[in-house]
Amino acid sequence: MSDLFEQTYNPDVLSCLANLSNDEVFTPPDLADQVLDMLPEGIWHDPDVTFLDPCCKSGVFLREIAKRLIDGLQDEIPELQERLDHIFKKQIFGIATTELCSLLSRRSLYCSKYPNCKYSVVQFDVADGNVRYRRCEHKWRDGRCEYCGASQEQLDRVDGSETYAYELIHSRKPEELFNMKFDVIIGNPPYQLNDGGNNASARPIYQLFVHQAKRLEPRYLTMIIPARWYAGGKGLDSFRGEMLEDSHITHLVDYPDSKDCFPGVDIAGGVCYFLYERDTEASLCEVKTVRNNSSVIAKRKLNEYSVFIRDSEAMSIIQKVGALKEPTMDNQVSSRKPFGLATNVKPLSHGDIRLRYIDGTGPYERSLVSTGADLIDKWKVVASYVAFDHAGRADREGRRKVLSVMRILPPGTICTETYLVYGSYSTEQEAENLKRYLSLRLPRYLISQLMVGQHLTKSRFALCPIPDVEEEWTDDALYQKYGLTPNEIHSIEESIREIPYAGGEEDE
Repeated sequence: MSDLFEQTYNPDVLSCLANLSNDEVFTPPDLADQVLDMLPEGIWHDPDVTFLDPCCKSGVFLREIAKRLIDGLQDEIPELQERLDHIFKKQIFGIATTELCSLLSRRSLYCSKYPNCKYSVVQFDVADGNVRYRRCEHKWRDGRCEYCGASQEQLDRVDGSETYAYELIHSRKPEELFNMKFDVIIGNPPYQLNDGGNNASARPIYQLFVHQAKRLEPRYLTMIIPARWYAGGKGLDSFRGEMLEDSHITHLVDYPDSKDCFPGVDIAGGVCYFLYERDTEASLCEVKTVRNNSSVIAKRKLNEYSVFIRDSEAMSIIQKVGALKEPTMDNQVSSRKPFGLATNVKPLSHGDIRLRYIDGTGPYERSLVSTGADLIDKWKVVASYVAFDHAGRADREGRRKVLSVMRILPPGTICTETYLVYGSYSTEQEAENLKRYLSLRLPRYLISQLMVGQHLTKSRFALCPIPDVEEEWTDDALYQKYGLTPNEIHSIEESIREIPYAGGEEDE
């Protein structure tokens, strides 16, 4: 009887909602069904299983759950209205992210935004049914919310505007929101909040929804979240560790390009969804990587490395390179602000050194350099800290460049935080050889395995060995050094663009 929904709704409406925002992405119905397919078939025939979406936006998960239960419980509860009453009142629950989303969700689920009216497919005594929305407030301390870390300057409003203080993650006791246990928690939480930093800096919050959901101890938990946690980063290092060490995560579906999951939505680093099974411990997780409507499935240990290597086909290459136990580039690549200068620092009218900034070069004073003074008089290889491919976006042939344009800065030249320093040397030839090495495919392939998010940091170079800069390396020489097979070489060259090396200050 799931045709009840087909007769009442136009599913394309919910599909259209799926690309409204990068912070709070609506879930397309097809994707919701793919997530639900991970759950065991038996739950759709069990009238005692309870479901919670703690971050409802369009109500698509609740609607698709209802459709499956309406079909699955026909034998258990043959009479349709009795079945609907049971499913909607005793099995399906939601917490909306905003008041508008609560109305959308109820309309999707009950055929009416107020399920105590005559248009609802079931009759409740209260206007919100089992899809609640309660306006919450942030709890400010030292300019930030104690619960979610939001900026008080950005969100402390008195005009009745949306506060983005989501109920699930602003509760000390989430188990008391409904005063009941849930067998299945499923959702697509908000991803981030503006934290008041420079350049519209944002703080991830999706991990807080995962934490709170686990506190409710469901039998099954699945959420769609950005994949940036694979390599940690802003507020995500501990979450990454917890996820990689969690043997209850039995399935992980990875989309390196978010547009393969959410058409028209660009999320740097891609997205993923996972299945957590409370009563199952697995030594291996089934990892499915989806690119351009094709997929690769592999059984893997999530914690084999300190970060998650999303490309299962890369593992043999990484193991061969790592077997030589060479020092890696993360030990020599600079942190951000290699000379202590922010992006907006500009040249002076005069000075005894040169400053490379985003628009060119100009004079600067050596005495104003607060850090990295030992690098000033060396030859330096630098490049933008923003990845060339926006953290996963390949060209039309499916290949990536990874690193942005590299430059060699001569002695007496420094740079702003627009750039990272990849290496510094006493001779120009050594700098040229490092630049040549990083132009080769294997080093960029290894760096790409840790690229989750659009920014390059020194940690992204942890798989790439430091080269002997006395040599002029070639692709073939590196392939031979690490004993790569023709298939492994093919995998590298199919995913990484060739950069013809021309020498000089930069390669376009």
